[in-house]
Amino acid sequence: MVKASDDRVGEEVTLFSPYKLGKFQLEHRVVLAPLTRCRGINGLPNDAHVEYYSQRATPGGLLITEGTHVSDTAAGMPNVPGIYTEEQVQAWKKVTDAVHAKGAIIFCQLWHVGRASHPVYQPNGATPISSTNKPISSKWKAFLPDGSEVEYPEPRPLSRSEIIELVEIYKQAAINSIRAGFDGVEIHGAHGYLLDQFLKDHINDRTDEYGGSIENRLRFLLKVVEVVGSAIGPERVGVRISPAIEFNDAIDSDPLGLGLAIINKLNKLQESIGSKLAYLHVTQPRFMAQEGFDDGAEWAIKWREAYQGTFITSGGFVRESGIEAVAKGEADLVAYGRLYISNPDLVKRLKINAPLNKYDRNTFYIPDPVVGYTDYPFLSEEEERNGVSSL
Repeated sequence: MVKASDDRVGEEVTLFSPYKLGKFQLEHRVVLAPLTRCRGINGLPNDAHVEYYSQRATPGGLLITEGTHVSDTAAGMPNVPGIYTEEQVQAWKKVTDAVHAKGAIIFCQLWHVGRASHPVYQPNGATPISSTNKPISSKWKAFLPDGSEVEYPEPRPLSRSEIIELVEIYKQAAINSIRAGFDGVEIHGAHGYLLDQFLKDHINDRTDEYGGSIENRLRFLLKVVEVVGSAIGPERVGVRISPAIEFNDAIDSDPLGLGLAIINKLNKLQESIGSKLAYLHVTQPRFMAQEGFDDGAEWAIKWREAYQGTFITSGGFVRESGIEAVAKGEADLVAYGRLYISNPDLVKRLKINAPLNKYDRNTFYIPDPVVGYTDYPFLSEEEERNGVSSL
């Protein structure tokens, strides 16, 4: 059993036990994972977002928003909200107010897709940016606003001065998030998006201080974490990584070593500033169900053991596996994605072992403000009474 990071020795810990997340008191360990839903028309959260997030808010529950653009170059899918204009900040305030009214905590995930974009999403049809000029392979497709899918274009490598500018862009997005009422931010360094394009050696072919050695490849991410933490407080900053996930060709020759190197640097950063980050969020390899991959569970345990702080895990968890992960100390918190889409009252359903609504993949990324977004049913009183709890 792995030692949990904030649990008293001898106490039985479950998925529904309270947890102290830095300055925040959680009443259970079920987290809403960040989920792109493509309902942010014109880059703005709206009344549908208010309803969606407040439906999933519970007293002392942690919600992480969909990936939220840090700038006008960050987009790679249609109708995704941003956090870089004043209009966006004001629109998000309605969401955070509704979530806080339910007693929940909400973090904004800061997202830049890098090369996982297309000129149709870029200002003046510009070329998407990355660590490299290598495009994502034809195995993956860009999803355009008209619903068509095309191959990704060749990106443009960022200059060193542009990387420094982007660090400041992340900083401002974090400041904007706090102004919008968010309790913190999650820096998206996973799934083959911009920061991950620097981390993974299959992508990053730079010869400057941002490429080559593992220390150089970590430089951009760590600078963002450091600067954002200085701006809003490290206890309000979470970091998401996915060393073993090959989504968008994000392949590394040594995923275990990459994960441990990131964690070692984050631990040193926490020690140097005398404060913990909010959490480290790691996507399990089961997220992609990668064929022939059987090292993932062992690697995840090693990453968990190495990180000195709150550890969130996600990637295909169901009730039983989530309960097991917390009970064994393999994670402090478990983030659920698809099950939370179709079950706005997921926490209650998991706790009493009630049946779950099935999700409809066809409505994951459509702009409809209701269908597949806020119209999934809650448990009826009768169904709630018939729930069978095994806890």
